[in-house]
Amino acid sequence: MANRNEILRKTDEWLQPDNFQDYCPNGLQVEGKEEVRTIISGVTASRALIDAAVEAGADMILVHHGYFWKGEDQRIQGMKRDRLKQLLDNDINLVAHHLPLDDHPVYGNNRQLADVLGIENPRPLGGLVWEGELAEAMSPERFDEYIAERLDRSPLRVGDGKPEIKKVGWCTGAAQGFIGTALEAGLDAYISGEISEPTTHTARECGIHYYAAGHHATERYGVQALGKALAQEFGLTHQFIDCDNPV
Repeated sequence: MANRNEILRKTDEWLQPDNFQDYCPNGLQVEGKEEVRTIISGVTASRALIDAAVEAGADMILVHHGYFWKGEDQRIQGMKRDRLKQLLDNDINLVAHHLPLDDHPVYGNNRQLADVLGIENPRPLGGLVWEGELAEAMSPERFDEYIAERLDRSPLRVGDGKPEIKKVGWCTGAAQGFIGTALEAGLDAYISGEISEPTTHTARECGIHYYAAGHHATERYGVQALGKALAQEFGLTHQFIDCDNPV
């Protein structure tokens, strides 16, 4: 068992959220009980995750996608009201970390995705984009299959690049707009979660393979790593719950 505020201080120490200009508040978003024994982690604070956390006896839910995004309707009604009521009725803390969790050199989504995909020498390239090398070069088609095997989700590939892929860049989630960073670095392929209409033309005309591997699928790993680290630090129980999302 650990005090909620001790856990929050530790996550702030590790992730340094004040160094980021984010689209949502990082850290404690909904206050629950002071003492924490069980942490449930998940990608998004959906109703499905909250219900599963209640069933598991959670004291804290740790997510990458929380609430109170810039530009969203601030009224507490409908879906938002139902989610918050379930948290408050069960006295569960909701803790969310967005960009700080993407960027962290150990627990971050980018660093963790590199491990899942077996990318060697992973390192920051610029902004939130990372780069590294495959252990051995692969054809674009084989890299399709490889990503699908590792993430349990088939990626969408567009673009016309080199016949073999060795040097890759990536940024998890909705980071298709950073494809220019990969192009400037002369990489063979760029991986992200989502794709937009202009991404196809950029990949085709600029000679790079682009893989849209799933927003949810690419961001399942950072929150698991952070939850596991907190459980080890404070002697807590941690469980990751994967609420399926095809996007």
